[in-house]
Amino acid sequence: MDQDPRNTAGRELLEAGSRIIPFCATTPSEEEQNHPKAEISCQVSKENPGKDGVQDSNAFQGSNSSMTTKELQEYWRKEKRQCRQVNLVFEIPSTRIVEHHLSKYVMYKIIILQTGSFDCNKSIIERRYSDFEKLHRKLLEDFSEEMEDVTFPRKTLTGNFTEETINERKLAFKDYLRLLYSMKYIRRSKKFIDFLTRPELEEAYSCLRGGQYTKALEILLEVIGLQERLMRGNPVSVVPTLCAIMVCHKDLENPARAFEYGEKALLHLRVHTSHRYYIPLLETMITLAYELGKDFLALQEKLEEWKAKKHPVKIFTLKELAVREYVQ
Repeated sequence: MDQDPRNTAGRELLEAGSRIIPFCATTPSEEEQNHPKAEISCQVSKENPGKDGVQDSNAFQGSNSSMTTKELQEYWRKEKRQCRQVNLVFEIPSTRIVEHHLSKYVMYKIIILQTGSFDCNKSIIERRYSDFEKLHRKLLEDFSEEMEDVTFPRKTLTGNFTEETINERKLAFKDYLRLLYSMKYIRRSKKFIDFLTRPELEEAYSCLRGGQYTKALEILLEVIGLQERLMRGNPVSVVPTLCAIMVCHKDLENPARAFEYGEKALLHLRVHTSHRYYIPLLETMITLAYELGKDFLALQEKLEEWKAKKHPVKIFTLKELAVREYVQ
């Protein structure tokens, strides 16, 4: 009896798939070995890879034998996407001239995109020449050797607002950010990350302190995506922003969304129980869980366990901690 060509193609694709799996476990570079989760989104089991690979392949063939060739092709496309390098790309597509009574300057619009994935989210910020200049001076304090060959566009006495000068600086600042991001220690430095996020965070926390929760939330939601991309190797550092988002949702009477961001924050603090946000976060999560009709016993147990180990200390509420962030 003749074989159905679609079944034959499906088997061939499955066999090819079982051969593809091991190639995802490539030898990491030195940087990836130091920070495997910071650069690569592909995760591969390292315990007995040969045996696991066979089991995974057999499990896939058993549970997906009825998939069509088209479906199998799409499956493997998705598998390959997960193993791509993740980086950030900086674009400066436009500028605007700002004029005040005693000053005039150019604001450069910076679009930050993520490559190596199909995440279409992007972050948009604005910085002026003096912001770049301050960043350059600060980085020279800590990374003089790394910055030895990095050129910075000089300020001129005249012609700063001509179209030619502005276009030259757009290209120069784009290359400047790309070069800084290519250096591991610089892109992970607080000074570089602050340049990209701090002005927006300061504005958001100022709105939060003033009771402008909707505006604060809008800014924080823009910033958190960029923070998470920049701080993959240090997820604890985004906890304050997650908690500020949580506070905004809670005060805007959206407990479900507040609880969702609280869960993310707790996940980052699961092995950092001494963190200043840990207990206020637990207490707020218990309150939200009770309000939403969720099981809060596990959260309560964690809270009691912490209190039994620590001496009584003054604990701020989550909102009290949030309003203290970025106070000048």
